Amino acid sequence: MMSPPFLFGAQRSNAVLFVIFISSLVTSFSLSYGYDSLDPYANITITWDFRLQTGSTYDIKVSIYNFQQFRHLDRPGWKLSWIWKDDDQVIWDMWGAEAMEQGNCSKFRSSPQLPHCCKKQPVIIDFLPGAPYNKQFSNCCKGGELSSMIQDSSKFLSAFQMNVGFGKTNNITEVMPTNFTLGIPGYTCGDAFLVLPTRSSPDGRRWVQTLETWNVTCMYSQFRASPSPKCCVSLSAFYNSTIVPCPKCSCGCQGLPGAKCLKSGEKSPHLLELPRARENEEVPPLVTCSQHMCPIRVHWHVKQSYKEYWRVKITITNLNFVKNYSSWSLVVQHPNLRSVTQLFSFNYHPLNAYGNINDTGMFWGIKSYNDMLLASGQSGNAQSEMLLHKDPGIFTFREGWTFPRRISFNGDECVMPPPDEYPTLPNSATTSRPSLVFFSFLILAFVF
Repeated sequence: MMSPPFLFGAQRSNAVLFVIFISSLVTSFSLSYGYDSLDPYANITITWDFRLQTGSTYDIKVSIYNFQQFRHLDRPGWKLSWIWKDDDQVIWDMWGAEAMEQGNCSKFRSSPQLPHCCKKQPVIIDFLPGAPYNKQFSNCCKGGELSSMIQDSSKFLSAFQMNVGFGKTNNITEVMPTNFTLGIPGYTCGDAFLVLPTRSSPDGRRWVQTLETWNVTCMYSQFRASPSPKCCVSLSAFYNSTIVPCPKCSCGCQGLPGAKCLKSGEKSPHLLELPRARENEEVPPLVTCSQHMCPIRVHWHVKQSYKEYWRVKITITNLNFVKNYSSWSLVVQHPNLRSVTQLFSFNYHPLNAYGNINDTGMFWGIKSYNDMLLASGQSGNAQSEMLLHKDPGIFTFREGWTFPRRISFNGDECVMPPPDEYPTLPNSATTSRPSLVFFSFLILAFVF
């Protein structure tokens, strides 16, 4: 963004800093309320399809759609929960998923078969790959993981079916549960609302529809997910020997309660002291001791300049000793991304959320090559280089223009260094000296 031409010197710098401050303030406000300007329609939608009624039981298909362009659900995956309105409501059987606990089913002791789950607030988890064939269901058995829509559009859906008994009433409106949660930090779900029945055509000739369909929309907020950021950005350029590190205490500070880290060269037996999480739980992070204490560091290096092109090197480093980041994604905002010429080692897709404004792109790893960031170590990084065309009229090496405006890792925005610390051109501090010398000679000539 260019500052107004009538601002000079300190006024120009203050204006640029003010614009950046307002932008970060708006970004912080948006993230806290579950709105992301880079993906304005992002959400996770839960669909309840009442398919068949048999007496006091219904067959219900539950589908979970990840309508987010660049934010995926990683292990341990979703844990869908709700609260039944009636104490007599139970899940008799399930396909494609299972309840974590059966609960107290003693009132059904005379039944030939006990219900699958009798809890008023059941917690449902996805089957792992390789589940028994007779318990599988279409789009199931992914361990709760959901891909983003851009990375793999065939894996952004998860579904299961259950047979539910509704006790005293058969009215769907009265038995539709409330208080939905995904069991993932940062996601908040609204109330269920009635939509048009889902229609399908198994044979492509005849269309059928469900008895009723209800939707639940869940939104993500980075501030609700974690009180501190999860990644930071460092910068460097070929024209300056200074490497701008991640800002101090970006994700935490050494010595504060809850901050765990391993110093360089420290023995790994400390890893054995960590509490071991179960399959459906996340392990607390243990990072490399640093000034920023972030589990992920993204380094942006302006590597080389050609006549009509310039080259950037991006390095993503995993500093977390206890987590591998699978199917990771990186979102970068920079005005020159509209002219990406060539990319090495990463996949790339532009994010045109606002029509013709093409200044944001998504990067992710190549499957079976670098789509997983291994735990901190020699293999805990992924690198790529990018060649961009120098767009006439906007390209410049001055005032940090070649550095990104925003960077997000796995959908969480990273902490950027302050603009006044960006690497500068070697002669930037002396650009005004020739004019000063020239005016000095004019004054002396006038005096003499």
